[in-house]
Amino acid sequence: MTSTPVHGSTAGPAASAAATVPASAASAAPASASASASTEAAPLVQRHAPGRGTLGGVGLVLAGAVSVQFGSAFAALLFPRAGAFGTVALRVTLAAVLLLVVVRPRLRGYSRGDWAVACGYGLALGGMNILFYQALDRIPLGAAVTIEVLGPLLLSVVVSRRPASLLWAALALAGVYLLGSGGDGFGELDLVGVAFALAAGAMWAAYIVQGGRAGARFPRLDGLAIAMAVAALVSLPLGIGSAGAALLEPGVLVLGLAIAVMSSGVPYTLELLALRRLPAATFAVLASLSPALAALAGYLILDQGLSLTQCAAIALVVTASVGAVRMTKR
Repeated sequence: MTSTPVHGSTAGPAASAAATVPASAASAAPASASASASTEAAPLVQRHAPGRGTLGGVGLVLAGAVSVQFGSAFAALLFPRAGAFGTVALRVTLAAVLLLVVVRPRLRGYSRGDWAVACGYGLALGGMNILFYQALDRIPLGAAVTIEVLGPLLLSVVVSRRPASLLWAALALAGVYLLGSGGDGFGELDLVGVAFALAAGAMWAAYIVQGGRAGARFPRLDGLAIAMAVAALVSLPLGIGSAGAALLEPGVLVLGLAIAVMSSGVPYTLELLALRRLPAATFAVLASLSPALAALAGYLILDQGLSLTQCAAIALVVTASVGAVRMTKR
């Protein structure tokens, strides 16, 4: 599958991903990228015009966000039977099995630096899911995502190189704050749940950076499949210790498989492909749509209503995202 570097770069996705992370993070990246990235990134040379590549990346991000938020709403329905740890273990482990079977990643020919990136990607992926589900077990879906998205928003500010990007990020942050502070169910939140959501946001930012690096070092979806297996190794012991034999009940397994496809397999695949087309800052601002989609999923599936204040907040976030995308295309 071909991928599209951004801003007319001819160096491939490795260069575009490296250009969007902070200098400190780039300097910490292993020096072995020259061998693996040069050989594996070569087939990913742009074959479409930059505008089409950017538009395709936007579509991938939005489709992945819809899938993951509705998957999270369905996951909340599984908590009474499997618990938060059990649900995330089913989600990540089943998604890992599906990806390993479909992708069949090549495991030889990589350097230690490549494996370090893949493991870091997997730890960020697993940590993000575990922490978010702990938050979702304590606070409403919309509130959890609203707080979690502060991580990508902070990343967009750190890696941005244009003053206008700071303005769009600030507008999105205002929308996130307004969404989190208005309407029923968003006040007097459990402080432990808020802390888990903030930690999940930090892991989300790490996931964005590591995903860009993995996309540059591994062909196709190999990096994602390996990272998902690492995440499964982290989350499965917690799920078994928490839910035990309940994880093997047919109804739990079926719902867990559906959640794995909606919340892990589909969105992470789309997001990895998007990270090869978009800079991390644009990806992070687009992720600001997540609170709006989470509120919609909560309304349709979990019967969590929307207030006028929350609708206004959604409009602010959408405006910020559209502005960031238009700026990137220019």
